Amino acid sequence: RADIKRRIAARVLQEITPGSTIILDAGSTTQALIEILPRHINLTVLTNSIPAAAALSSFHNVTLYVIGGRVRGVTGAAVGSWATEALSGVVVDVAVLGTNGLSAARGLTTPDQDESLAKRAMVMAARRVIVATDSSKAGDDHLHRFASLDEVDVVITDSDLADDVADEIRAAGPEVITA
Repeated sequence: RADIKRRIAARVLQEITPGSTIILDAGSTTQALIEILPRHINLTVLTNSIPAAAALSSFHNVTLYVIGGRVRGVTGAAVGSWATEALSGVVVDVAVLGTNGLSAARGLTTPDQDESLAKRAMVMAARRVIVATDSSKAGDDHLHRFASLDEVDVVITDSDLADDVADEIRAAGPEVITA
């Protein structure tokens, strides 16, 4: 689904204002965003993603903060108390998050408890929350919830999302944008 993730990332890019402070979550869709991010863009970026931090370290106009913690081999995300404590002390303009599961009934979910806690801290640190996810995650609930949909401002997904599912998500709070 790499092509779909690039389209979603391109739409997320339209939501990012130069000069803003953003959190970028770990994941393939946020990594696709970094791949298309203009090299000259002026941003302050906080990330718990080791691959994202490595890629962003060469952007001269990006002030980069790496959120520490235990690194999960599956996702390359730093998680645990170091991550959540660091996030508890910041306020950012936008958080761009991925998710393993998305449903109107259960919100945003992931299978790993520590990753869930890090994502929850990202939601709490942000003035605006954008979820970037492909439609295959809709209706797929996992063990740990990290946000309800009324805490999300925008869900950016692909056009394969069923209309009735998009309507349920909208009714729960966020704007739904298909790319």
